Amino acid sequence: MLPSGGAPVPPARDGPPGRRPDDEDGEDGLAPEDEEDEPEGHVFPALKILKDSVGRSKMHPIRVIRKEERDSGPWPLISEHMDGEPRWVHPDVTATRVPHIRANGRRVRRDQLDVPDSFGEGVLCLIDRNGSFPSACSAVPLAPNKLLHTGPLDAYDKAAAGIYLIDIPAWTRTDMPHPLGRIADRPDEDGRAWVTTPHIKQLVKLVRDNHLDAMPTIHDSWTGKANESLFKPFYEATRKARTELVQIRGDPYKAYKTRLSIALRLLWPKRPSQRSPFWRPDWRVSMVAEASVRHWTVAFKAVQEGHTLVALRNVDQAIFWTPPNTPPSTYRIGTGFGEVKSKFVQAGETILGGDD
Repeated sequence: MLPSGGAPVPPARDGPPGRRPDDEDGEDGLAPEDEEDEPEGHVFPALKILKDSVGRSKMHPIRVIRKEERDSGPWPLISEHMDGEPRWVHPDVTATRVPHIRANGRRVRRDQLDVPDSFGEGVLCLIDRNGSFPSACSAVPLAPNKLLHTGPLDAYDKAAAGIYLIDIPAWTRTDMPHPLGRIADRPDEDGRAWVTTPHIKQLVKLVRDNHLDAMPTIHDSWTGKANESLFKPFYEATRKARTELVQIRGDPYKAYKTRLSIALRLLWPKRPSQRSPFWRPDWRVSMVAEASVRHWTVAFKAVQEGHTLVALRNVDQAIFWTPPNTPPSTYRIGTGFGEVKSKFVQAGETILGGDD
């Protein structure tokens, strides 16, 4: 049960919960003292719940990689771009970034999208996925312990999780972004990139379903024994709290989203001065990659059913060209995890975010 009163609800921090502020790479959006447990009676003690979730595992997870180990092995290989977030606009659509001032006076930039006449009559259908990051925590494949150097692999081993150096597979479709998202935009000089287990599993499925010709070669790898339930108790607590708080809204709901965001960001604090009960960049990037894969997969199902995808952004926004008030049937409309909110705007209108 959520606390009925007595505990103060802290003010929510400005910015999109669960995401890096304004998508600035290299920033984690954390502040001093964020690593401290929530006070007794807090509406949603997310950090306490996340630590408890990891602590329940019988695999004795390593929550913090020692500082003296972070400059060698797999750790320097991990970057934010391995999350594979899709930042894509249909090649026939014109996207323009325009200034916008939020109600709080903060200046930001937002998109205007113009579609060609060849798309026919319609409107922009904006799909906003609920709880993309905590939903991904329900079954994200992770290695709870150290990543060991397993080198080149003949095939992906389902019993392992970690990071893999692969050739970026060719993707010739123009109606969908590359399944690796922004990973595909940053190959090394040999056309390769490091990816996490969620994207490896995605490629396996695409090959199985004949959307890719063959599985790319795994040239190198760092892996450990896989576990998909490390964050599941955290997911379950998050889902339960949201079900109650989304009805209340107001400050309690904002406080829930803020502490949820902070807890997940603390998996990989970027600044050396930022304290945290965690330092597992592989966990953080894999969690965001899992959210990216789920986001891409549902959009792909809609495209396969004949819907026109206009843009696919971050891990929670999809934009389709549809008849008015007709979202793609592959999405479930609602306020719960696994469901989406939808709204409709005319082409050329400024597309505002949830915090605008």
